[in-house]
Amino acid sequence: MQKEILIVGAGFSGAVIARELAVAGHNVRVIDSRDHIAGNCYSHRDEKTGVMVHTYGPHIFHTDNKEVWDYINSHCNMMPYTNRVKATVNNQVFSLPINLHTINQFFGKTCSPAEAKDLISSKGDASILEPKTFEDQALKFVGKELYEAFFKGYTIKQWGMEPKELPASILKRLPVRFNYDDNYFNHKYQGMPEEGYTPIVASILNHKGITVELNTHYDHESKKNYDHVFYCGPLDGYFEYRYGRLGYRTLDFEAFSVEGDYQGCAVMNYCSLDVPYTRITEHKYFAPWEQHGSSLCYKEYSRACGEDDLPYYPIRQMGEMSLLQKYLDEADQEKNITFVGRLGTYRYLDMDVTIAEALEVARHYTQAIAKDGDMPAFVINPR
Repeated sequence: MQKEILIVGAGFSGAVIARELAVAGHNVRVIDSRDHIAGNCYSHRDEKTGVMVHTYGPHIFHTDNKEVWDYINSHCNMMPYTNRVKATVNNQVFSLPINLHTINQFFGKTCSPAEAKDLISSKGDASILEPKTFEDQALKFVGKELYEAFFKGYTIKQWGMEPKELPASILKRLPVRFNYDDNYFNHKYQGMPEEGYTPIVASILNHKGITVELNTHYDHESKKNYDHVFYCGPLDGYFEYRYGRLGYRTLDFEAFSVEGDYQGCAVMNYCSLDVPYTRITEHKYFAPWEQHGSSLCYKEYSRACGEDDLPYYPIRQMGEMSLLQKYLDEADQEKNITFVGRLGTYRYLDMDVTIAEALEVARHYTQAIAKDGDMPAFVINPR
């Protein structure tokens, strides 16, 4: 029953699948085109400041899934961490997500929770019965003032399009609280790995049944040498972009260091279009248990992803969805390969969901070979 497995991608998806299948007794080869493991979760310690840097932008671990929480804690020491985001708007600093403090500060009120609910309700556009766009959703539930202050400009910068062109689903769970809770996430389990994310992935990959090769690109010819391939790379890239490229946003980071503190928090959003970047992250605040005299920060810019850029966020608009369907149809015709992860399924995935899905994919494969059954191109439906 021992199988030869190839996994393309050494991020969380590939690493978790590799570990599970190696534990099950299979021989697993993991390749990655980059010169490091951990994908976009890769972290490193800055030589100049000593600060642990989230190289591809901040990653905060949060989940309600106990299995995933226990899994990641088995590979690191997870420290308590609460993500408290601030936003600069109209020359003032507010807390996000919008909460009772934000509402009272923005409108110059001292509302109770009930009064704040009534105030926001009075601001909402009751004429919008079925919100179809991001803009409709925001106007219906928070009104024009909060929408234009906190959502409109930031969304244009982040997605490169007007909010009226984006679906309401992006803002379905409108982040508004009528208490003073400024914890950005609602999940039961939240934390930050004490030594960053790279050692977690290294620990997951540390098994005698796993070999890892970096700076190595996938070659279609090599597929015949394996019983099964798990592909974490770009779905359209696998098919050599024969129908065109799926739409992504990419990020550019402008790093700078200062003595002392720069902004006093980990994340400061800049919601106005007058500021070209979306936010500034101060990385030492992602590890509050450490002490550093100097600080390293990232200004973060979002733009359309070009051919040579690193894809971050799938756009998944109507044009992309019709194009995606062509690739999904092609993938369904493939044999002995399963597409997984953010790039392989063209979906935005938080880390906890990535791990949960990788565990599910590994289980599905184990069950399939035990029953001499077929492994589908997609265990989790990306449509």
